[in-house]
Amino acid sequence: MISIPFCKFHGFGNDYIVFEAKDLPAIENLNDFAEKVCRRNTGIGGDGIAVLEKLDGAAAADYDCRIINPDGSEAGFSGNGTRCAVAYLYNKNLWREKSLKLETRSGIKNYELLKQENLTFWFRAELGKPKFSSDEIPFVSETKSETISDYQLTIKTEQLTITALNVGNPVCVVFVENFELDWRTIGKEIETHTQFPEKTNVVFVKIIDHKNIEIRIWERAAGETTSSGTCSIAAAVASAFTDKTDRQIAVHAPGGTTETVWRDDGEMLIIGRADLAFCGEWIC
Repeated sequence: MISIPFCKFHGFGNDYIVFEAKDLPAIENLNDFAEKVCRRNTGIGGDGIAVLEKLDGAAAADYDCRIINPDGSEAGFSGNGTRCAVAYLYNKNLWREKSLKLETRSGIKNYELLKQENLTFWFRAELGKPKFSSDEIPFVSETKSETISDYQLTIKTEQLTITALNVGNPVCVVFVENFELDWRTIGKEIETHTQFPEKTNVVFVKIIDHKNIEIRIWERAAGETTSSGTCSIAAAVASAFTDKTDRQIAVHAPGGTTETVWRDDGEMLIIGRADLAFCGEWIC
């Protein structure tokens, strides 16, 4: 029997269980492990796990972070998941500098601690540049395209107009007038649509004005979530790209509001929080 320490954080209700790689040598299959601990009824419960590993001084980043989904698949990136992981490092006093570079499957992301209020940590994160072409999303279309915007996607019951992009993970954006449609059923269908060979996050976007949007989220491998950094920035970029909003907007999700910027140089930034829920030990 072994005990593995962890801390659970959430970003606007989107919860992640954070582990250190050095504490997991006895775990033979990290994917199976993630499935077990993420179960709401029999495990710790979470929208995924984050596994941190300290990198040596020769590396371009300070820490490596892997994000594993509740179904055992590995994500390229998670805005809230990595924010929770970085908050863990500050909470444990493993990192004390104001900024930190995090290696992820989708590249190095830069985090700046803005403030700490008790067990709440606020960060500004630089997430890189969005990708719009069909082969980079990836998205299967009739011809390779520089952008997938205002595309007519056929689902079982209807055709939907979508904009698709990759912001570290593939995201399908659907603009709606309101959320009275059965967006959960539609999101689940789009997630596994054959034109998204690696599956996709799905975010439904209601434009409030040029500075504000409201969203609902169906996350790849996790289902409905109250918030998502990835989906928030994807929604913001898609809204600006289609001239529906400015490039600096507030994204309102059921769990809270994420401030987003899509700079003129293409860099994506989000400002959000991570809250410590609790720490404990997983016995196995």
